[in-house]
Amino acid sequence: MCVRPRGWRAAEEGLKTTSDRRGPGWSTQWLLQRRPERSLHAAPTIPAMDTHERAMGPSEGVRGSVGIYGWRKRCLYLLIVVLVAVVIINLSLTLWLLKVMQFSSEGMGRLKVVEDGLQLRGRAMVLDALIASSIRSRPGAPISIDSSHNFSVSARDHLGRTVSRLVLGSDQLECLARGFQVTDPKGEVLFSATREGVEVGADSLKVTGGAVFEGSVQTPVVRADSGYDLRLESPTRSLQVKAPQGVSIESRAGDISASCLTDLKLQSVAGSVRLEAANVFLPGLREVSRGGGQGGRAAHDVYQLCACANGRVFLAQPDVACAADSDVCR
Repeated sequence: MCVRPRGWRAAEEGLKTTSDRRGPGWSTQWLLQRRPERSLHAAPTIPAMDTHERAMGPSEGVRGSVGIYGWRKRCLYLLIVVLVAVVIINLSLTLWLLKVMQFSSEGMGRLKVVEDGLQLRGRAMVLDALIASSIRSRPGAPISIDSSHNFSVSARDHLGRTVSRLVLGSDQLECLARGFQVTDPKGEVLFSATREGVEVGADSLKVTGGAVFEGSVQTPVVRADSGYDLRLESPTRSLQVKAPQGVSIESRAGDISASCLTDLKLQSVAGSVRLEAANVFLPGLREVSRGGGQGGRAAHDVYQLCACANGRVFLAQPDVACAADSDVCR
């Protein structure tokens, strides 16, 4: 491998010019004299290169600096222009949204961030669930909750299970809880309902149109309004009125009527049954004739009131003895 040092070509051209002027044999003889003597196996001598030539390399020194030219340069400029346009559009949309939504340091529009929560002035539409620990109106202003289908309020325990729920539907109100209680501003219970029973704490319970009770009802007084009748009825079963001390049936401005299909019993275990009135009427009693049999009603104004051994009462003529056969006392 033979490496020519720099300036070799220029030296050859100079030697050629000199040889042309001095003769054909002079150049060869001069080269033999100028060429250093060295071994055939010695390494070739490479002249030193400066720093700029080492950095550029043999190919770069010839071609010069490398850059982006042609269609690549145009594509790069186009990409930069598109990116700048996208950034400007995004910035414009962000500013437009901030202006439309009325964002400020205090909040967004009528929704402001206060010390203990959020404050909303006006109406709010909740598209999904609303979770809050407290909802209250401004001082002196009412609060209104409106729903097109139903309105539900739920309370959960620490495990996430629903323990109570209030559902206001289109045609009914449902309450899911272990107990339901209504109190007045003083804290006194007006109405309470649990699994064990229902308690009415008010002075009176007014029922309009009638009430149906499947079990028993305990109350100190049952009274109808002025101008209306009071009726206690059991269509298919018996009706019992019990009290440990006494039962009072009173009509202050009208009559009391008791009717039945078979027997009407007035029984007193340890006392007596009293009929206290100026007039006591017992129409429809049987009348016996002189022979003791049942006879027709005679034209008398006064009759004897007689009783059988079983307690049945019958009428007898005033001038005969109180005697009747077995048909009358059966």
